[in-house]
Amino acid sequence: MRLSKRMSELGISSRREADEWIANGWVRVDDQVVSELGSRVVPGQRITVDAKAKYQQAQRVTVLINKPVGYVSGQAEDGYEPAVVLVTPANQWHDDHSGTRFLREHLKSLVPAGRLDIDSVGLLVLTQDGRIAKQLIGEDSDVEKEYLVRVASADGSSLSPQNLALLNHGLELDGEALRPANVEWVNDDQLRFVLRQGKKRQIRRMCEAVGLQVLGLKRVRIGTVMLGDLPTGQWRYLRMDEGFAAPVVATIGL
Repeated sequence: MRLSKRMSELGISSRREADEWIANGWVRVDDQVVSELGSRVVPGQRITVDAKAKYQQAQRVTVLINKPVGYVSGQAEDGYEPAVVLVTPANQWHDDHSGTRFLREHLKSLVPAGRLDIDSVGLLVLTQDGRIAKQLIGEDSDVEKEYLVRVASADGSSLSPQNLALLNHGLELDGEALRPANVEWVNDDQLRFVLRQGKKRQIRRMCEAVGLQVLGLKRVRIGTVMLGDLPTGQWRYLRMDEGFAAPVVATIGL
């Protein structure tokens, strides 16, 4: 297996980060420096990284935004601004207890780790950390995302128990069966969705499939990180003691 892929699997770094560290001579396999890109390893070999790599990684930040309607998650499109433009000193939440001071360098390579469409609001993650991006949107990601969704029936009828069951499991999108979800009523016009995947406009399309129109959609949780009291349009840093899911156990030398 490629060394960079193995490092990503172990949760040491992202593949891109691993390649950078390898090229810098910051990675050792069984105590031998490996500096050639594309090098391969076998299971059981001990991978350690230099303290310089860990320091560089520690400087990378993750930002949590309460995205308002009218902003896109990623690059600007159709005249709409990306949510990253909200990451300014003036918009930083006064209750941000991360201890991280805003620096312009924090805006470099700050990218969304997951979608939240222009008409949806709530918790959006922007990160410089490839490990977090992989954890949230990688092929093997199993991190829960929780949404509160206000709905109305297209024909005025009530949602049948059978269709509620379909929302939980049994629907297909793009010719592919969806993973099981957890969908339940919160009140007369609001559903709670807990998903472990993120197809484009998935909740809206799921609702459409059972005759429901989405009137409002808010993401309130990703993994163990809650939106909480973060005001609309404001942001905060992810704290050092926070994580979206339990970390992968790995041996990392310094």
